[in-house]
Amino acid sequence: MNFPERDTGHLANGTHELSFVVIPLLKGVMYQEESPGLWGSLLNLQESVRDYVAVLGLELMLDEAEGYAFLRSRQDVDEDGITAVPRLVVRRQLSYPVSLLLTLLRKKLAEFDAGGGDTRLILSRDEVVELIRIFLPVGSNEVKLIDQVDATLNKIAELGFIRRLRGQSQIIEVRRIIKAFVDAQWLAHFDERLAEYRQQLAGAGVGDENG
Repeated sequence: MNFPERDTGHLANGTHELSFVVIPLLKGVMYQEESPGLWGSLLNLQESVRDYVAVLGLELMLDEAEGYAFLRSRQDVDEDGITAVPRLVVRRQLSYPVSLLLTLLRKKLAEFDAGGGDTRLILSRDEVVELIRIFLPVGSNEVKLIDQVDATLNKIAELGFIRRLRGQSQIIEVRRIIKAFVDAQWLAHFDERLAEYRQQLAGAGVGDENG
């Protein structure tokens, strides 16, 4: 019995193109603005990508409107309802300063979007310091506060939720992927969360890093 020959060249090309898209996703978040060509390939191959990563126990999270995509473990949501950071590493509990600032930045982005206009939320370090200041005792050491805010911003930048503008290290852009991790349901309980953070920070200090 004769079997039809498989088009191995076509299969090889298809596998290569799929790998070309999946490998960057395994490394972290993909942004349309940073890799428009790769983004176009992802949109064309998204069903194949979903099938491929499902074998690894992962799922593709893709937001065409906001222009980002990432992989996460299936149902990888913590007990508070926040989606886990999209990294193929052992999960860690975020410290209270990081969780607090993520929540404050997410709320700031929601207010920014409600006002219309520009799509990029740009903040100075001084503006971030003011967001945090209300949680600290009056008369807190200013130099120490700035150092603590810088350390927390560095951690959040490592997680991919903000980026520092080129040549302007004291200016950050809040990346819109933060919306995928701190969602509307979380923001609905914003005041409750802040009350919890105030209690924690009263005993631990905003700069303590536990995770």
